[in-house]
Amino acid sequence: MQNETVWSFCIPQIIKFGEGAVEEIGYEVKRLKAKSALLVTDPGIVKAGICEKVENILRVSQIEVEVWDKVEPEPSIEVFRNCYNFAKDKEFEVIIGLGGGSSMDVGKAVSMFLKYGGKPLDYIAPPTGKGKKYPGPGIPMIAVPTTSGTGSEVSPAAVISLPDKKLKVGISDNYQRPDVAIVDPLLTVNMPPGVTAASGMDALSHAIEAYTTRRYDQRPKLSTPEERPVYNGATPFTDIFAIESIKLVSKYLRRAVNNGYDIEARRGMSLASLLAGISFTNAGLTAVHAMALAFGGEFSTAHGVTIALLLPYVIQFNAAADPLRFAHIARLMGENVEGLSVKEAANKAALAVRELALDIGIPKNLEEFGCKEKDAPRLAKETLKIQRLLVGNPRKLRVEDLEEIFCKAIKGEL
Repeated sequence: MQNETVWSFCIPQIIKFGEGAVEEIGYEVKRLKAKSALLVTDPGIVKAGICEKVENILRVSQIEVEVWDKVEPEPSIEVFRNCYNFAKDKEFEVIIGLGGGSSMDVGKAVSMFLKYGGKPLDYIAPPTGKGKKYPGPGIPMIAVPTTSGTGSEVSPAAVISLPDKKLKVGISDNYQRPDVAIVDPLLTVNMPPGVTAASGMDALSHAIEAYTTRRYDQRPKLSTPEERPVYNGATPFTDIFAIESIKLVSKYLRRAVNNGYDIEARRGMSLASLLAGISFTNAGLTAVHAMALAFGGEFSTAHGVTIALLLPYVIQFNAAADPLRFAHIARLMGENVEGLSVKEAANKAALAVRELALDIGIPKNLEEFGCKEKDAPRLAKETLKIQRLLVGNPRKLRVEDLEEIFCKAIKGEL
């Protein structure tokens, strides 16, 4: 089949970055010709005083605002339904997602539900949902991250947990991408070290996966632009963002974990997360995130921690597919590869990632979460169902390969 020769690149209409950027949220709401806003957030953001700060900025700008603060970590489908039910009989003109990826994801999805109705399962990809597409843009949405890792502020996806099925699924549609992303590093200074570590490793994985996913010209050619998926495959454009993100995480994540008030490190990680988000939401991901969805759905682990524990082993497996690219990652992370063969240098990337994870307090293996080697075959089969992510993996994966990767991550043996 002929390969695709055209690639596209999508980002929010406006990205505002820098210390104090959140002070301009009132201006952005008015620019969107809105006078009333629903602020979607979680109890921790309320307790930290961040929600009140944003409310005050909006009210000074004469924006009517209501708060829905019941977002939970790794939000279940009920959280999405409850937020929609709260908002559907009101006339909000803009939705603001304030917090980590969970709050932004709920805000993005609800902005679409309010415009087009239906149920979350209508829009979740098959076989779990109906895979219905949004016919157009939703209610305008502004994303304001308070963590540095998910990239949700620029992402077209919303991740939903289905506890009854022990599964994580997603709604992915370019119409769901926020209209405005406001990234203010000062909002991240109170993020605890554990959250900083996990979210930072998620950002690193986004960048590495985007840089090593199948290229846009290595995927089947599609007959019409409408058929192109949200994720194109890696392009020269996405490489630029991914490379800079890897360098920033390698330089600043240890510092941000060890001293949350290191503003330079917080700025570096906020930028790293943003750049990685731009890269992977255009290029796509690999087996790391597919495996993490399967594992996290069953063992209810924090997403970033799961990612950190799987990433070195997927890198080790994938390095043979494109050793030059993985050797470059090792150099970007500060590894000395002088005098090594390309293959040896490529394997250094996995070691660099694991060393970083251990330095910032990530657990040593999946076994610490109750996972045993006997679970690997089942997890591998569940992962194999997530073809929308596996299609980008640079090396072909069999169920036996996934089992082996899981076993290594369970034992922590690289």
